[in-house]
Amino acid sequence: MSSTAAGPLSASAGKESTRMFGPAVLIAQALITVMFLPAEYDMSQMSSLDSSSIYNFYVGVALMMFVGFGYLMTFLKAYGLGAVGFTMFATAIGVQWAIIVENMMTSGGMKFKLDFMDVLNGNFAIAAVLISFGGLIGKVSPTQLLIVTLLELVCYCANKVFFLTNMLQIADCGGTIIIHVFGAYFGLACCATLGGAKNEDLNDSSYVSDLFSLIGTVFLWLFWPSFVAGGLPAGTDGHGIALINTVVALLASTVTTFGLMPLLSGSRMGTVPVQNATLAGGVSIGATANLAMGPCAAALVGVVAGAISCLGFCKPLITGSFDTCGINNLHGMPGIFGGLVSVILPMVMGFEDVVPMNQAIGLGGTLLVSIITGAVTGFVLRIVGSPTAAFSDEAYWDCADDMPTK
Repeated sequence: MSSTAAGPLSASAGKESTRMFGPAVLIAQALITVMFLPAEYDMSQMSSLDSSSIYNFYVGVALMMFVGFGYLMTFLKAYGLGAVGFTMFATAIGVQWAIIVENMMTSGGMKFKLDFMDVLNGNFAIAAVLISFGGLIGKVSPTQLLIVTLLELVCYCANKVFFLTNMLQIADCGGTIIIHVFGAYFGLACCATLGGAKNEDLNDSSYVSDLFSLIGTVFLWLFWPSFVAGGLPAGTDGHGIALINTVVALLASTVTTFGLMPLLSGSRMGTVPVQNATLAGGVSIGATANLAMGPCAAALVGVVAGAISCLGFCKPLITGSFDTCGINNLHGMPGIFGGLVSVILPMVMGFEDVVPMNQAIGLGGTLLVSIITGAVTGFVLRIVGSPTAAFSDEAYWDCADDMPTK
């Protein structure tokens, strides 16, 4: 069905949302542009920095955002344009906003110095928003997505800067607690207070949409080591160890997923666990990836993470549109497991640079902060109003004639 032939309900919802959306986006970009005015470049580290490596890691992380997350969420049969397009939009505005907010919190004022690591950190920050978007996708308008992006990044940066970094100085090079736990439970709390979709007729996948989603899985899988090790100094032992541990954990979670699927789903393979649970090793290893735990321990983390995630997708506790992408199964539970690993592993193996109590407090505190701030954001979204035509690109996009309508 083309956009001109759209039903009156979805068409009116789309027109109403885009009328609000356009001016709101332009105002937000104008504000961000003005806030960049006091910023200066900081090139003091460039002489000792491997700039090509930093840029290569940035490209890998950016590909995860634009292609990995975008195409992973194309599993919805009638929401492919929204999955890729809105992911692109949220990333573009969110990286800018995160750079400004995190630097202002770090420097304590409007004036700050900007280097290339800030750009990389901006991409790490938007990952939390895209994780939350996985729970909300198909149920929120573009205007609501803008609000989520701006509000969540303020909460994310405050939790990271003031609580996890300044107060606790937790070890989490790959963002297990900082990014995955925060993004998952912010999103789930937001879903809970926002409420379910007005209809779920299109909350389903197709053969083609599942294939596109697997493209996102492959991109995320391949570039996940860049995400985990990108913030560490290139050429150091910790950097190399993080790369190896992440690859080993991903390999283990992938094999575990393929092994458990037939046992949990009646001797049949399922696309959803392959699209998601294969990545769980990367989620769980992040907090301890740079520690010399040994390949055996890294593989064990991947095995357990893959099993937790695969079980969650094959035997879901949450069904329907509450958590559209299953972010609790990929980011939430594996994130909590990875946080607990960062508490237990230093005690068992004697890593003096990691304080187990701080890791535990950081995990518990992040859960609390993310749930509270996510719930408040969900109430804000309810006031703005959700789309009537859920899970349908037709509400906001000019679509081709073969657009699925049922």
